[in-house]
Amino acid sequence: MENGKENPSDIRLAVLIDADNVSHTNIRGMMEEIARYGNATIKRIYGDWTRPNLGGWKHLLLDYAITPVQQFGYTTGKNATDSAMIIDAMDILYSEKADGFCLVSSDSDFTRLATRLREAGKTVYGIGEQKTPNAFIAACDRFIYMEILDESSHEEAESSTPEVAAAEQKPARQQAQAKKKKTIKKISADVIKLISSTISDVEDENGWAYLGEVGSLLLKKQPSFDSRNYGFEKLTPMIKAIGLYEIDVREGAHSSSKHIYIRIKNKKS
Repeated sequence: MENGKENPSDIRLAVLIDADNVSHTNIRGMMEEIARYGNATIKRIYGDWTRPNLGGWKHLLLDYAITPVQQFGYTTGKNATDSAMIIDAMDILYSEKADGFCLVSSDSDFTRLATRLREAGKTVYGIGEQKTPNAFIAACDRFIYMEILDESSHEEAESSTPEVAAAEQKPARQQAQAKKKKTIKKISADVIKLISSTISDVEDENGWAYLGEVGSLLLKKQPSFDSRNYGFEKLTPMIKAIGLYEIDVREGAHSSSKHIYIRIKNKKS
């Protein structure tokens, strides 16, 4: 899908949101991120809508055509939405109405569900906060941290509402920038090792590796890998910033297309 083999608009996604574990402030960035991977033909959100803490979601459901599913909390301290989401996911799986699933939650209880959906040949995207347990992250084909999407939605909201007073925009922007600084990770030695080993896995006899293949394999090795986690919109500028790799831009089959290849510096062929 990400290699351009399929048109995202042809891929039907079932988006299932755990309202108890996701803030409504992330909705804009989240839905635009999901659109990159497919067409969200099924959109459902689960929670106890009699509780006041979900009030922020209510005015957004119509805007994004998300169907709310009521699930009463029968026992204090228990998340009743989990079972409802799992049952619906299995119903959708067997109805063959979706090509892939997007599970929006930071709850590790959905780990087995993600694994089961992948066993059935479905692509599973996960979206959640950075506190999400690694077990759930590893069970998905790709996992996107909500904090990245939250930053994007703040920037888009500012640019789309010029009528808002500058005095109101400035604090919101400063708050978003401060949050971004907190959530951006440092490029550690482990990350560099992961990238270098991945290049070695797909390199040719001269040590060059096609960046598209490197990116795809990185996601298979570590589903939560995303250059945006480190403050870069794309993988290429992140590779340049590390400074340990050579970059070669080559002409594609068509004059307008470019292919980027990378190689570990000073590596002997």
